[in-house]
Amino acid sequence: MNFSKKNHELQRTNKIIVSKILKYVTIVAVVFLLSAFAVNKVVSVEKGYDIGDIATDFKLMNIDDKKVSLSDYKDAKGFIITFTCNTCPYAVLYEDRIEALNKKYASKGYPVISIMPNNTDIMPGDNMEAMKTRAKEKGFTFPYLMDEGQKIYPQYGATKTPHIYVLQKTNKGNVVKYIGAVDNNYKDTSAVTERYVENAVDALLKGEEVTETKTRAIGCSIKI
Repeated sequence: MNFSKKNHELQRTNKIIVSKILKYVTIVAVVFLLSAFAVNKVVSVEKGYDIGDIATDFKLMNIDDKKVSLSDYKDAKGFIITFTCNTCPYAVLYEDRIEALNKKYASKGYPVISIMPNNTDIMPGDNMEAMKTRAKEKGFTFPYLMDEGQKIYPQYGATKTPHIYVLQKTNKGNVVKYIGAVDNNYKDTSAVTERYVENAVDALLKGEEVTETKTRAIGCSIKI
């Protein structure tokens, strides 16, 4: 009887141990899967396009309540894609310079296409009505588009506002030729010594290769 009782207790103990092990393994597996998903999400945003990649087209709502896509620009030679917003101090400092880029290069075939990538639930000052107000105040001559659902900026790999991508239109599609900052001094326009975007577009207009293809974008993190 004692042996039978001990054997029964041993079996019961083993079942409890096995149950705890299975529970632990399940928890570890779930944590691992969630971690993997989170890592993949971050990597997909940070990777984005590289120099030489073909940028896919998009169709986003503009401040005039009409949707805009790159394919609308039949005569364009390329594009100055600018991820920016109303609320970031860095973006505000660059507003006039981005407007100047459009005035200088749109007529030469490289218009500025500006995209607001932030989550407006977090940054209500970047919602469509605020975008319309800001564009009117500043007299923007370029499209100012809303990245509804935040689907476009991760494709590009944009992480800051402002973050610039110069595209060249080719038979294969819109090829990424430059990624990074507008210039090398966000604080003071008069102190700028390197105009990265202008240098890139000027080279492309001359049929030359861009010599400095990447710089570090300086700005606020995109709010997700």
